[in-house]
Amino acid sequence: MTSLFTPEDTVSRRVQYLRVFVLGFSAFIFNTTEFVPVGLLSDIAQSFSIPPAQVGWMLTIYAWIVALMSLPMMLLTRKMERKSLLLGLFALFIASHILSVVAWNFTTLLISRIGIAFAHAVFWSITASIAIRVAPPGKHTFALSVLATGTGLAMVLGVPAGRIVGQLMGWRTTFALIAVIAVIIMLVMFRLLPNLPSLFSGSLSKVPEVLRNRALLSMYLFIFVVFSAHYTAYSYIEPFLKDIGAASGQFTTVILLLFGMAGILGSVLFSYFGDRANTLMLVSSVVIMTLCMSMLYLVTPHDYWLIGCVLLWGAALMIIGLSMQIRVLNVDDSAADIIMSLYSGIINLGIGAGALIGGQVIQLIGLGSVGFSGGLLGMCAFVIIMMILKRTNRVAE
Repeated sequence: MTSLFTPEDTVSRRVQYLRVFVLGFSAFIFNTTEFVPVGLLSDIAQSFSIPPAQVGWMLTIYAWIVALMSLPMMLLTRKMERKSLLLGLFALFIASHILSVVAWNFTTLLISRIGIAFAHAVFWSITASIAIRVAPPGKHTFALSVLATGTGLAMVLGVPAGRIVGQLMGWRTTFALIAVIAVIIMLVMFRLLPNLPSLFSGSLSKVPEVLRNRALLSMYLFIFVVFSAHYTAYSYIEPFLKDIGAASGQFTTVILLLFGMAGILGSVLFSYFGDRANTLMLVSSVVIMTLCMSMLYLVTPHDYWLIGCVLLWGAALMIIGLSMQIRVLNVDDSAADIIMSLYSGIINLGIGAGALIGGQVIQLIGLGSVGFSGGLLGMCAFVIIMMILKRTNRVAE
């Protein structure tokens, strides 16, 4: 009796899964390189004889370029064949990391990060659609979940692993290792991915309509403030633990690892309770995150209290992000791509603003105040979300 599946069909399906997983690894490496400087701030600052607050500009410039260029670059490259575009992005990504490795001063390092940020901006505007196209039939949700997993693992494994490598062999080695992994991923993509003509048909015509939606703009404002609050404190967590908490390098690495793991825990909790208690989880998470940042200075001398604080903080941030992603997508189904592109941009604006605010707080008040400053912004975020929810309830009535 003849089998329903020929060997070629089996191979083809296996290759389709491999294509999805290589895109997941791509998401992992792109998000790792964005946030790995958080774990290496003190080392980079010491090598260039500059304060950690100045190194924070790496995060600010990177995030703001991603934020401002994601939508324009998506439209600029809308007609390009996707495989060639993706390989070109990886070439820029690798070359920029090589420049990071040999950077002879901090300005050169910033220039290298600008190149990576441009690659990042285009990467996230095209990868989800590519993953859906190359996935096996009926596995579109699976493909998107693989991308999300790669993104989450960047915080859980990428940042702590990058810090460990940097501690053992120097921060330049961390960027060199990222470049090597990117080369491998690029070669696998060249081998596995088919030619993918662009299917993009959107334009700027929908953007003004989206930007006139007051409900959406208010949610974007909340997202900006809450991520600014988080990164005001989190961007400088490594020097904070080292100088304020007198923590060892190993314990700091553990804290970063636990923060990432807490994000996964928050994702699991939201998957179970998000549909039934979205608003309650959102408001509670804003309160928890605000309290954790505000108490950071007080709990730092006590290891177990610090660990508990970090676990709650990481889970709360993930729940906030997931809850707001659902809310903005529900605003206008016909403009989902533009809404999500702007959503990602707003988050990156918050990342950059938080790193900048934290750096200014360090210079003007001191490193010990970054947690309090993040907590203050968290209170502002709480006021905004309560106003949004009150207005939404009125509309519903």
